[in-house]
Amino acid sequence: MHREPADTVPQGPNRPCPSSTKSHVATTLLPAATQTALLSPQSLSDRTLSADPPPERAGERQNRGMRTRLGCLAHKSDSYNDFTAILPDKPNRALKRLSTEEATRWADSFDVLLSHKYGLAAFRAFLKTEFSEENLEFWLACEDFKKTRSTAKLASKAQRIFDEFIDVQAPREVNIDFQTRELTRRNMQEPSLSCFDQAQGKVHSLMEKDSYPRFLRSKIYTDLLSQTQRRLS
Repeated sequence: MHREPADTVPQGPNRPCPSSTKSHVATTLLPAATQTALLSPQSLSDRTLSADPPPERAGERQNRGMRTRLGCLAHKSDSYNDFTAILPDKPNRALKRLSTEEATRWADSFDVLLSHKYGLAAFRAFLKTEFSEENLEFWLACEDFKKTRSTAKLASKAQRIFDEFIDVQAPREVNIDFQTRELTRRNMQEPSLSCFDQAQGKVHSLMEKDSYPRFLRSKIYTDLLSQTQRRLS
């Protein structure tokens, strides 16, 4: 039986098919949607790196990218405007009440800063730029907890603070050592007004040695001093 020759270009016994022709033939045999996916720039980029990376590795890359973006935001947000945005009073009224002498006194000690209404607001604004405001929030929660007079509310308030700041993977977990965390956990069995004392002291020391010196060098603080001095001139 006579057969018609296939409609192809003869390559010769030792002549390889060009790669472009191979690619064209291979892709034309696939469905149109698959061809588009394979030939798109995004698909080529993905195949160059790896195909379908494990979810953990993809998540790690996403987290690294997020940390990079947050770091950029932190540098951009370290400004006087961040302080005025969260003042307990309106900015103009606060600046009229705050003297250069008062603001300068914040550099005398960390406790002087924390005891001043506007100093506390400025420090909180600075910690937000470093994404570490949970340390100050925990310290303030402990200060409020120690004023509790109702024994009926003591246990529930203590549990809320522990769940939010102390427990492993708490929403706003503070940076304390394992021994302090476990001591606080044991204290929760019989909560008292002093059950957070050691943890609070650790966080206070961390802020005083680490965050406080950076605050004194920050734009938030130096701009604030300039504003109060400019008002007097």
